[in-house]
Amino acid sequence: MPSLKVECLAGWEGWFTPAEFHRKASGGKPPVPTCESGATSGVRPSRFRLLVLVALLLFANAVFAQRPLSTDGPSSRTLTITSEPNAIVWIDEIRRGVTDDSGKLTVKNVSPARHSMRVRANGFKESTVPILPGKRSANVKLVRTTDAAELAFQEAETLREKAKDDEAQQRAVEAYRRALKLRPSFPAARVGLARVLLELNQYREALAEIDAARRARPIYPEASAVEGRINREAAFDEEAIKSFRRSIREAHGFQPEAHVGLARLLEEKGQFHEAIAEYRKALDQLMDSEPVIYQLLGAAYERQQKYKDAIAAYEKYLALAPNGSLAPALRSMIEQLKRDDAGVEIIP
Repeated sequence: MPSLKVECLAGWEGWFTPAEFHRKASGGKPPVPTCESGATSGVRPSRFRLLVLVALLLFANAVFAQRPLSTDGPSSRTLTITSEPNAIVWIDEIRRGVTDDSGKLTVKNVSPARHSMRVRANGFKESTVPILPGKRSANVKLVRTTDAAELAFQEAETLREKAKDDEAQQRAVEAYRRALKLRPSFPAARVGLARVLLELNQYREALAEIDAARRARPIYPEASAVEGRINREAAFDEEAIKSFRRSIREAHGFQPEAHVGLARLLEEKGQFHEAIAEYRKALDQLMDSEPVIYQLLGAAYERQQKYKDAIAAYEKYLALAPNGSLAPALRSMIEQLKRDDAGVEIIP
């Protein structure tokens, strides 16, 4: 049986938006839960099915509203960003949020190191600025743009993020193609178009856009990560692994989308130790900004019958998102795992 098609459920560019996940959950390519039996699984089938079904029902509408609720520790800081209203902010190519109507965004869990911040608002030229160590605030002034290709690209990105069905996805495709007609060498537009084509199950066309993006920008970690996702969806697992590993190399190790994609594939192959290592690398890079990865990590531990580690991962999810969509199911799972770890069997 194929495994649950819940990809890297994160808030940065390249991971499923709520609309994208809703499409997968309700139509098109519905996720199918894995329920292995025997010693390889290490999870009681009925309980594993229950968790997967609960996750499937709740992810689509709620998981993307989660934000880390942890407080700053000695090794992390809070960064306040001021820019245009409704501007998207990426830190080290990880999407960290959108400014409010006043143009402000507060980002928690930013390590006290040098970072690169990218800011984009519709109608303005995108700007990338350095964040120096110890910096607690940043003011990014954007300049209006009349670049037709850039404006078409921004429209396409907005359409992609808001798309809820194939018709809306197709409008995003058309906007990306307008941008590329105006500027054929536009790698970011080609990667964005590849993401939409992936959602439309047009794998050959999506890979063609990735190839074009890499011709314009040979070293392109994001493009390689998206290539990995396309290959995985097309069931070319070995090619997907190669793509994810290349993405990680190109990014000098810092590519959480690729780490999680690689972890999912390794887990499916039964290489749990290696999968867990990849999940942990992604978590370190995301600075706990995506609690759902702790659920994935816990599930990997559970399949190994490492109940204490699974409990710790699930409890970390609950600490970051106590009101998260998976919280009720995970609380029940934790209680059951504690009984399993103690060797207590409930007789029906």
